Amino acid sequence: MDYRRLGASGLALSALSLGAWTTFGSGIGRGAARDLVAAAWDHGINFFDNAEGYANGEAERVMGDVIADLRLPRDGFAVSSKVMFGSAADPLPMQRGLSRKHVHDACHGALRRLRVDYLDLYFCHRPDPDVPVAETVAAMDALIRQGKVLYWGTSEWPAALVREAHAVARAHHWHAPSMEQPQYNLLHRRRVELEYAPLYAEFGMGTTVWSPLASGLLTGKYGAGIPADSRLGRDADLARMVIEGEEGEGDRVARAQRFAALAAELGVAPAALAIAWCLRNPHVSTVLLGASRVAQLLENLGALALARELDDAAFARAEAVTAR
Repeated sequence: MDYRRLGASGLALSALSLGAWTTFGSGIGRGAARDLVAAAWDHGINFFDNAEGYANGEAERVMGDVIADLRLPRDGFAVSSKVMFGSAADPLPMQRGLSRKHVHDACHGALRRLRVDYLDLYFCHRPDPDVPVAETVAAMDALIRQGKVLYWGTSEWPAALVREAHAVARAHHWHAPSMEQPQYNLLHRRRVELEYAPLYAEFGMGTTVWSPLASGLLTGKYGAGIPADSRLGRDADLARMVIEGEEGEGDRVARAQRFAALAAELGVAPAALAIAWCLRNPHVSTVLLGASRVAQLLENLGALALARELDDAAFARAEAVTAR
């Protein structure tokens, strides 16, 4: 495993990490979750990502139970949560958002579910247009001063709001956001590579990127259509977002198929190639992996070797075949 600092901070995260979205607490059972965390830990992964809204809090409960069962040393791993959407199936007004109250309550709920005394990373899962940025920054600063959170950050915030959060923090001598958690893959590059480009040097921002496989599209498995029993087959809204993209490109399946053909030509797994491409970006602190089976996780860990072994020409071809 390779380790990278979280932006300008001193925290060394594994270059590949394990996320709980769509798997823990819903897609897989506790036994499979335990096997995944154990395999991840055995292969050097030291960061486990979660959120209050994943499976309505059940993802955090399962992850916390598994980590406690495996007796992982608390000073050897980092765990995260995210606040915004609430953990209830139908949250009341105070049970969601980025108000001081919900940020406080959600943090303590995550601590209970994850069975830890503090969160290493705590993200604002999306912007909240109904709450002043200053209120959210103050709430995060308070949690850090209380020792409940070590680093806080944002997820899918526009660069302008990230700048505002830093300005507020600087003006009040509060703790500023240390990281962002954006989507990043060969089909979704603009925010990480263009919008955030000035922020890395200016604020020392780290990134914990998600969806390196574009929700499975870059594996090539959806070229013949979406199986009814697949994750996209069960979630029409997610399928529409993945297939059409946020900007309605409409050609994402064809681009993914060209990428899968290139991977076959190179003699490598398309998933590992897609993850390796993400790892090549020096502004990526860690790439979040989602897996439902240990074999799938181990195959994706092969991206570490590919990132070192393949030459620049191979990655340039990957960008060319997936370009719009």
